[in-house]
Amino acid sequence: MNNVAVIGGGASGLVAAISAAQNGARVTIYESGARVGRKILSTGNGRCNMTNTNASAAYYHGGDAGFVRGAAEKFWVKDTLGFFLSLGVLTKTEQDGRVYPYSDRASSVLDALRLKIDALGVRVVTNYEVKSVKRKNNRFLIIPYRGESETADAVIVATGGRAAPDLGSKGGGYDILKGLGHTVTDTRPSLVQIKTETETVKKLKGIKITAEASIDGAKEYGEILFTDYGLSGIAIFSLTAYLDKQKTVSLDLMHEKSGEELTAMLKERARIMAQVPLESYFTGMLDKRVGQALLKSALVSPLSRLSSTLTDAETKRIADVMKKWEFKIEGTMSWNNAQTTKGGAVTSEFDRDTMESKIVSGLYASGEVFDVDGDCGGYNLQWAWSSGYIAGMSAALRKEIK
Repeated sequence: MNNVAVIGGGASGLVAAISAAQNGARVTIYESGARVGRKILSTGNGRCNMTNTNASAAYYHGGDAGFVRGAAEKFWVKDTLGFFLSLGVLTKTEQDGRVYPYSDRASSVLDALRLKIDALGVRVVTNYEVKSVKRKNNRFLIIPYRGESETADAVIVATGGRAAPDLGSKGGGYDILKGLGHTVTDTRPSLVQIKTETETVKKLKGIKITAEASIDGAKEYGEILFTDYGLSGIAIFSLTAYLDKQKTVSLDLMHEKSGEELTAMLKERARIMAQVPLESYFTGMLDKRVGQALLKSALVSPLSRLSSTLTDAETKRIADVMKKWEFKIEGTMSWNNAQTTKGGAVTSEFDRDTMESKIVSGLYASGEVFDVDGDCGGYNLQWAWSSGYIAGMSAALRKEIK
């Protein structure tokens, strides 16, 4: 019987522990916090967006997004739903394939995982932050910052990334893997709000619109929220997966119309609203403050003029801004605001079918610690469940370390 150490008691670590125990291993979870699964409770705004029925490698990013295909072939959405059903978790599928627990409570998912951990006799050691892992006499020595070191036949690094450090994701797994010879890329926040120049957005703080946002050719349609620091909302979160050195994010407020169609519509609107001052030109079409900000960005002034005074050139400029309203990007919000991490352990140094290291026999990794990040909508949790399940099973069934 293999003694398997799972470092990290988050989503991926809990499933890895269950999978390993179900396949005959003696399992210990080492969790740096006071309790396991804290980050699960915050996912999906407390509802836990467990997975997405549309999940495929196309929704993932990293040095080699194809690494996800190994997991997709062995334990993917249908398997995940069956796994959670076996734990008693009923689910429901909503818009865009997002899957949630039927209870609409993330605590239902965590409670089910913890009950299974207990039933399988998995040992859980909390407040145990691992400093490093070393090979010793064909076994692994697990060294904490405080407390006694312990040993294991196989180790699964499931520590998460750097996103949400207040919930325990501090990036410690990267140091553990680097100490064992692995390469880790630079990391940055992903699925996070974007900071922009604030002259315009501050005046629109709190307003939500539905539009198509784009960064360097990547596009997302959905809710966008103006804030005092920049832009937020699901469409913006998803686009940060593509954010690198791009300088602007642009919004298309009427993506269903071409520029020519929009220009013609605005000309007709000017005729209909002829005796209405420009400050109210967009009344009934857009939020009043958004409309006024658009006119300012299109260099149309003063807003006290009547709509009938709009020239063809001004109407064309307004249409151009509505189709491509640009905001200069000045960064993102902090790790505490991020849902996931972009970057991490280089996947080419691991076997995609087992999650085992190609450098150190008996060493596995799973979840966010990899250089794999998914779009917003349940994709990152699916990767956590899949990679964790495969790593746990592989660690339990592996032959003795040579």
